[in-house]
Amino acid sequence: MPGRIPDGVLRTDVDPARLAGPLTGSRVLVPRADDGADPLVIALTAAGAEPVPVALIQTVPPEDPTDLDDLLLALGSGWYTWLAITSAAAVPVLVDRAEEVGTPLAELVRGTRVAAVGPATARALRAEGVEVDLVPSGASSAATLLAVWPALPSAAADAPAADAPDGGSSDPHAAEHDPGRVLVPHADLAAPTLTTGLRARGWEVDDVVAYRTVRGPDPDPVVHEDWTAGRIDAVLLTSGSTARNLLDLLGAPPAGTLVCCIGPSTAAEAARVGLHVDAVAEQQTPAGLVTSLAGVLAARAGDPHVPAPPAPDHPASAHPASAQPASDGPASDHPAAEHVSGSPAGDAPTTDAPQPDPSALPAPRHPR
Repeated sequence: MPGRIPDGVLRTDVDPARLAGPLTGSRVLVPRADDGADPLVIALTAAGAEPVPVALIQTVPPEDPTDLDDLLLALGSGWYTWLAITSAAAVPVLVDRAEEVGTPLAELVRGTRVAAVGPATARALRAEGVEVDLVPSGASSAATLLAVWPALPSAAADAPAADAPDGGSSDPHAAEHDPGRVLVPHADLAAPTLTTGLRARGWEVDDVVAYRTVRGPDPDPVVHEDWTAGRIDAVLLTSGSTARNLLDLLGAPPAGTLVCCIGPSTAAEAARVGLHVDAVAEQQTPAGLVTSLAGVLAARAGDPHVPAPPAPDHPASAHPASAQPASDGPASDHPAAEHVSGSPAGDAPTTDAPQPDPSALPAPRHPR
């Protein structure tokens, strides 16, 4: 189909206004602030749609960053074997706090292996000069990252830990590299999937709130009027919080407005709060989400050249009071997704992925 975007490819070399894309003429609500450089906005524009940005969620600093700053100093001392980053949105927060403690993030992590939940998070880290050692394939979720996490190094293969001062616990700011310790900075809404799983495997995990996710500001009255009147054709949801905040800020979608979710956990929460989910992206990327929307629109129009999107695995709707809110988990590591350190099992494979051979992973980089 002319102008269709292949999965994983964003057209930035052609004027979108000249493309007869699969979404031409459609107005699509994007759960982000007005940012023309956002990958989801770019993908929609390249497909011919008119993005309607609405900041359904906001990321704000922790009320007290002391704990985060202390652990970043410990990171710089070589205290951790791994730093696990579960959202691209965590990266600018860590960069800012690293500057506050006096050392660039790329310097703080030197000597520590770095894991990213998905390719967007890895790109954000590399843009800051941080080398990334582990990125899982498939769905970008904490459960997927846990499935490929390497085995705990044997005590015999590593140097002895430093003696604790005064017979007590070790001082992280003076300690030698610990062969089994992981730092997991996360959002305040984090589910404990990664931290719990790592601890069950014998890793010592320090988890800390790096940022808070809050409801966005009241939308522009014009956008609110267009939404209520049905002049917006679809909404893209990238986390459980965007689903809940959509209802809080704009109300239920009018009849005929499509709801597309970036992954199964987002779809589950959308259904739980009473939204009818029309499609779930097969590939949890901006291009994959746009492709799912193009598929459901083509199916509605009877276009045989565009495959229909997969049917959601979850009920189309559920009463909001029928269950407790599902933990927000990233169905994608795209910055629009919820920024958490874990995700419900719905976003993870039901079978464990093969464990990588620890000997095949990069050796730890030596601390300064």
